[in-house]
Amino acid sequence: MISLKEIKESVLHLFFPHVCTGCGNDILDKESVLCMRCIDAMPETNFELYADNPVEKMYRGRLRLTSGTAQFYFTKESLMQHLMHQFKYKNNRDLGLQLGKIMGEQIIKSDRIKVDALIPLPLFPAKEKRRGYNQATLLCKGMAEAMNIPVIDNAIIRPQHTETQTSKGRIERWKNMEGKFVLNNPDAIKNQHLLLVDDIVTTGATLEACGNELLKGENVKLSLATLCIASR
Repeated sequence: MISLKEIKESVLHLFFPHVCTGCGNDILDKESVLCMRCIDAMPETNFELYADNPVEKMYRGRLRLTSGTAQFYFTKESLMQHLMHQFKYKNNRDLGLQLGKIMGEQIIKSDRIKVDALIPLPLFPAKEKRRGYNQATLLCKGMAEAMNIPVIDNAIIRPQHTETQTSKGRIERWKNMEGKFVLNNPDAIKNQHLLLVDDIVTTGATLEACGNELLKGENVKLSLATLCIASR
């Protein structure tokens, strides 16, 4: 016999369907916004397992990193592009939290990247106000749940607006970001190994500028993690 609870859940699902953000499939766990098919289809890099991976090579001579990783490859017109658009521009905060949790779980499993705290790459305040949130902070909150470490979101600020980086070359991007980050609360990061987090790394100029400012903190070590790395 069908219970009242089952009837209620069926009616709720009819009017408020719980479907996968990736493909629209309605066969997924209640606590997840992604079905297992989409989770399995996300193109993992496995960088967290290996020293001298492409992220670490990218920053050699540019940023004093202890370690670095990116969780997935990003290509145009792909599942990852769709998911990034959903959590970055469509207010899908639950997706951002789940993607962050996946990142944190994989970093913990790797046993190679051991850090004390998470630092989300800051947005210019007016941009964050328009969007309503910082996508890097969402990722950090999901990662913190998996890694059981704090998120420090006031250590560094981005007081100046910067032009979009999309159409700029590597040198132009670096010049565009120079001096755009300011260490705001150095006591909060003193003597800590920090993990700087963002959604995607392309040329690396933005994270380089932010990371070098963080390294001005007393006895600070720095690692880096992004959700995606741009793949040609």
